Amino acid sequence: LDDEGRGGRNQTEMIGPKGPIFETAKIAGIMGAKKTSDLIPLCHPLPLDRVNITIRLVNNTAVIECECTVTHKTGVEMEALTGASIAALTIYDMVKAVSHGVEIGRTVLVGKSGGKSDYVREDDGSVGG
Repeated sequence: LDDEGRGGRNQTEMIGPKGPIFETAKIAGIMGAKKTSDLIPLCHPLPLDRVNITIRLVNNTAVIECECTVTHKTGVEMEALTGASIAALTIYDMVKAVSHGVEIGRTVLVGKSGGKSDYVREDDGSVGG
């Protein structure tokens, strides 16, 4: 991806041969979060109130954060993890024409509240963290 025209990029978006990479990944991640119960056996379908996906570049690494909320008596960590994973897979799909050397790194739960218990990761789950 170059710095101008169709291969251009800025701080919030990168454009590849298939179009806007991060915006496409965000849409796919939202769709993935909403379809979690179809993808993960025995995962209950939940009426998500909100799915927010942010993608930022840190040292040439796309860092994806997916936050889900629901008004229900269970947590939504599986939906958030699925949303982030689908967004990462979409980024790979969008850039594989340029390079197959892209790696999908670790996926971690940073925190959750609700359900049987709350959880906060001791490190923040960030790149290098």
